[in-house]
Amino acid sequence: MLKLDFFSRSAKWALQPTALCFIALAAVSGASQASDLDKAINSEVARTQAAQSQQNQIDQLDSSIREETRDYYRLVKEIEGLNVYVKQMSRQVTAQEEELQQIEDSIKQVTLIERQVVPLMLKMIDSIEQFVKADVPFMREERTARVENLKALMDRADVSAAEKFRKVMEAYQTEMTYGRTIKAYRGELTIDGTQKAVDFLRVGRISLMYQSLDGQAVGAWDQQAGQWSPLGSEYKSRVAQGIRIAREQAAPDLIKVPVAAPVTANKEAQ
Repeated sequence: MLKLDFFSRSAKWALQPTALCFIALAAVSGASQASDLDKAINSEVARTQAAQSQQNQIDQLDSSIREETRDYYRLVKEIEGLNVYVKQMSRQVTAQEEELQQIEDSIKQVTLIERQVVPLMLKMIDSIEQFVKADVPFMREERTARVENLKALMDRADVSAAEKFRKVMEAYQTEMTYGRTIKAYRGELTIDGTQKAVDFLRVGRISLMYQSLDGQAVGAWDQQAGQWSPLGSEYKSRVAQGIRIAREQAAPDLIKVPVAAPVTANKEAQ
């Protein structure tokens, strides 16, 4: 019994170091495993962070690509619009070049026409002057002054040929108007060697009469004789009535006026 007890005690003390070794080994093993676990966790965290960083870079690249894609399509639209605009401008430029060529051709023609029109206008002014001299002598001073103004206008370099032509045509229109209007105006006339103020009455170009302001003297222009001829007393009221109508002091009405007989123009005068 003693031996067994001794053996038991001896075995007990003999097993204690072994147990301690196992405990120590377990502790060392646990510490090693914890260290490996930490390393594994840290490694996984590092990989996760790296993956997150890469994902962020991918997201940034994707956003950049999307923005650049939008810019690209926007530029494509702008280019398309610019191409349409350029085509339109090209058509306009072509049209303007054609118009410019037409203007240049017109300028050349205008220069040629101007060289032809100026002699024509001079002849027209001369015709008006001759007509005024040969016509019934109504408003002769005014009409003669108009002709002189036209002559002076033709010598001016600051007036265009178009403006000169317009003035000449206005003079022609004015002369044409005289033939279809009735007019009364005041002037002076030598009667029986005395200068007197009279009222003139013009009925178109067919008759030109006068009446003294006191209404006693009346007369008419004799185109064939080229002088004034007195009228009988029966014309006093007629001429006075015509003057009132011309001045719109009386309603329009028929009046009897002396009219010279038509004269046949001779060939030499033509």
